[in-house]
Amino acid sequence: MRLENIVMQARDPQAAGRFWSAALGLVDLGPGDPDDDEGRLSLGDDVWLDVCIERVAEPPPPGWRLHLDLLGGAQQQEVVERLLGLGATRADIGQGEVPWVVLADPDGHPFCVMEEGAAYSGTGPVAALPLDSADPERDAELYAALTGWVPARGVGPVTLRHPSLRGPLLELCPEPGPKVRQNRTHLDVRPTPDGPDQRGVVELALSLGASLAADDWAQGHPWTVMRDPSGNEFCVLADSEG
Repeated sequence: MRLENIVMQARDPQAAGRFWSAALGLVDLGPGDPDDDEGRLSLGDDVWLDVCIERVAEPPPPGWRLHLDLLGGAQQQEVVERLLGLGATRADIGQGEVPWVVLADPDGHPFCVMEEGAAYSGTGPVAALPLDSADPERDAELYAALTGWVPARGVGPVTLRHPSLRGPLLELCPEPGPKVRQNRTHLDVRPTPDGPDQRGVVELALSLGASLAADDWAQGHPWTVMRDPSGNEFCVLADSEG
């Protein structure tokens, strides 16, 4: 099993895709659906993540339980200025005085440009994926099982990372409040030939406290839409072909 996709919803996937492609240096994959946009973030050897942007007429209201933290470090202000030049805007989501800078992409997804931190060594352009959780230890057990990622030093209370120790941190962070609406950004996991098939991954997730999404929009896909024990959506994709 592997963590394969970071999926965002956008009114204009192509505009958002152009921004994220330039911001992260993505390789254009060409979407399976012409309404969507997809690019690959290569992290060395066989380590990669795909950034997928799907079209929606109206994204869910704000409620940023999962977002991207971009690497800034000693060049934080230069990175901010470059992203503003690509079409980002400054955003206030109630962060107050913090050492990171909050921006939003052209479609309104907030993200952060992080200050320097030893935990971000070797991450590449995406430093972390902070995910709100009602119980970080519990939810980390689920995501470790589904992705093969391992505990690592991080900024959040519980942090997972690809076992190669390359790529972003998955940070399970205490939620400010219970989830009340669909997340605008979610993660996809994919079965691999050396592990259980799609049905087996779904059963594993259920055994660790996840649930099947019963909403109408979650039905009729080749992937299975699920929610972690804190209510965050994720998808189990169809079996890998190799």
